[in-house]
Amino acid sequence: MSDYNPDKWLVVKIIGKDTPPIYKVFACWYGGYLGSDSWKLNSGITAVIEKDDYFFFYGSSGSVYSCRKGSYGANGYGHGILQNMIDRIETAGGTVEVLPEETNWLEIDYE
Repeated sequence: MSDYNPDKWLVVKIIGKDTPPIYKVFACWYGGYLGSDSWKLNSGITAVIEKDDYFFFYGSSGSVYSCRKGSYGANGYGHGILQNMIDRIETAGGTVEVLPEETNWLEIDYE
């Protein structure tokens, strides 16, 4: 089980050509002065807990993404990666929707 604390994050809804919807956290980190920006897509959200200034997204692999409220979005590098992913999924007949920040994460049926 891994814990992640991204600098920026989004939730995407992915619908494959012949598959039910799956919700995933798309997480981004800034690399800083000597590092490179990075990103990660979780295995699929199974549950969400809200506590103080964070949403805790639990993934099907057992990982937990601690996502700070007010940090919704992607950095420049992540935005490019996400757009490439969207293009590839749509070419294969699927759809990707970036959910708005105002979404009530606790009301979505992730199963």
